[in-house]
Amino acid sequence: MDAANNGNTLSYLALGDSYTIGESVPEDGRWPVQLARALRDEGVTLSDPRIIAATGWTTDELEWGIDSVPDLGKFDFVSLLIGVNNQYRNRSAVAYGGEFHTLLQRAIRHANGRAGRVLVLSIPDWGVTPFAANDQRDAATIGSEIDAFNVAARRMCEKEGVAFVDITPVSREHGAKAEMLAADGLHPSAAMYTLWTQAALPVARTLLAK
Repeated sequence: MDAANNGNTLSYLALGDSYTIGESVPEDGRWPVQLARALRDEGVTLSDPRIIAATGWTTDELEWGIDSVPDLGKFDFVSLLIGVNNQYRNRSAVAYGGEFHTLLQRAIRHANGRAGRVLVLSIPDWGVTPFAANDQRDAATIGSEIDAFNVAARRMCEKEGVAFVDITPVSREHGAKAEMLAADGLHPSAAMYTLWTQAALPVARTLLAK
C-alpha cells in the first residue's frame, strides 16, 4: 500500500537513529514532528511523519529496520539522518559512504523515485557535549571524524540530486548549552531540534512546492 497522496495530505517518512526518534524528548519535540508542524503552519498539508528510527542504530541497522516493516510503500516526502553511531563505534568514513549511499537510494525509492523529495540532515557533533567530556573522548577527533562522514554524505547527495542541510555548525555552536541538551547530557533537547527545524524548513518548503 502506498502512503503517498492520502487524500489531499502529503505523507512523510523520517528515517534515522536517536536524533530522529528524539531520544529523551516528548514526541512533539522531535525535529521531524516539529518540521511537519512548521510546514502545516505555512499551509503545506503534510502529515506527521512515519518514523523508522531507534537509538543506537547504525546505517546497517537502519536498513534492517526498514526491512522489518512490511509494505512500507511510497511517501511524498522522506528525510534521512544517520551515521553518528557508525562514527561512535569507530567505523570508517569510507564504509559509511557506501552504506549511506544504499540508504539514500532506498529513501529515493520510498519517495516514489523522486530525489527532489528527499531531505538529508548532516550528522551533528556530539563531541561538544558533556557526555563526550565525561567519556574522555577527544572532541577534536570526534569533530574531524564527523566532518569526514558528512563529506561522504554530502557527496552522495550531490550525486543523487538530494537536498543536504548542514546542521553540524549549529550543533557545535549551541550543543554544550544546558538548554540545548536532554537530561543525559548527550542527546539534543527540543530546543536544539527547533534550531534544526529552522535550518531544514526553507529547504523542505522548496522541495514540497515541486
